[in-house]
Amino acid sequence: MASDKKFVEFVLDQIKRAGTITARSMFGEYGIYADGKLFALICDNKLFVKPTEAGRAFISDVVEAPPYPGAKNSFLIEDKLEDWKWLSELVRITVKVLPPPKIKKSKKKK
Repeated sequence: MASDKKFVEFVLDQIKRAGTITARSMFGEYGIYADGKLFALICDNKLFVKPTEAGRAFISDVVEAPPYPGAKNSFLIEDKLEDWKWLSELVRITVKVLPPPKIKKSKKKK
């Protein structure tokens, strides 16, 4: 089931204070980026945040689940979606410890 654009817009609105937040459509679901770093996925109208030790300490009572079949577990955020301050802080904590995005090399034509 593809995620609803209104749900994606709601999540983006909740975390808009956590940096430069963008979403990219990927196969009917969405990758969520902060300052160019992919930190979360929205799949089936659920928010999945990349797991980090700092994020785990902040959340404390973590619920983990795979965003799609065959994927590694991520933090499933459901109960705190309405709390923009908490959610924005989780985004800042997570993005701070993630490595910078890899620079894609352009393909040379032969």
